[in-house]
Amino acid sequence: MFLGKVIGNVWATRKYETLKSFKMLFVQPINANYEEVGEPLVAIDTVGAGTGETIFYITASEAVIPLPVDMAPVDASIVGIVDTINN
Repeated sequence: MFLGKVIGNVWATRKYETLKSFKMLFVQPINANYEEVGEPLVAIDTVGAGTGETIFYITASEAVIPLPVDMAPVDASIVGIVDTINN
């Protein structure tokens, strides 16, 4: 799992059929000190996150696990909203 901050929404006029009920969000990867690391990515929101929230997400083939389908073209999924980080 990785930390990130939601930095915006993706609006699509067409989506893969099994993803129609999910939002796509721009996520900036961050570290535990809230410092940006890497380039922003697009992730499927499975928890109701919003812009400005700190989240954690999963990538690769595991990104499909939180979706209610067996197969979908997803490389990243938001799986939780972070309340606090204690370093």
